[in-house]
Amino acid sequence: MTDEMACWLFDSESLTKRLRQAGRGDFRVQLLKQQLERPLLCERRVLKMDDRAIALVRQVHLYCAGELTIYARTVMPFTVLRGRSRALAKLGGRPLGEMLFRDKSMRRSPMEIARIEAGDLFYHWGVPDAQIAQGQIWGRRSVFRLGGKPLLVNEVFMPPLPKNTRFRIKHKD
Repeated sequence: MTDEMACWLFDSESLTKRLRQAGRGDFRVQLLKQQLERPLLCERRVLKMDDRAIALVRQVHLYCAGELTIYARTVMPFTVLRGRSRALAKLGGRPLGEMLFRDKSMRRSPMEIARIEAGDLFYHWGVPDAQIAQGQIWGRRSVFRLGGKPLLVNEVFMPPLPKNTRFRIKHKD
């Protein structure tokens, strides 16, 4: 893993904000799919969901300066889609990060980092057929809690990542 990749993977601030800054405002979200479905076993375990549970699953591509930069898959159990958070179900092409980081009740779990190989499901979903990426790419996931209710965000980073974003890994003493 390069230092540049580590900088992106371990940054706990808003990815949306960072991509907007890196692209000097040239940022967009492409909604690939949003539907009710049974999350993957690994997602259900992280969210402590019953094996038969259904959630709203949203899949998007994030573009920075016209380039595909991130594939994101968000799993939203029904418990989080109540009250003020109902708007999560109606984001369309708007970025999830703006809503999450604006919510004062939001708490984020530590990130899990993963190396994703060409045969992996997240690689298949994240890398468009026409784009040939290197043999492996990197991803992360974390649980966000809004008013104590969880949702899971998986993010897969497409090389090459934008450069010179003025961000550095923050070390906590």
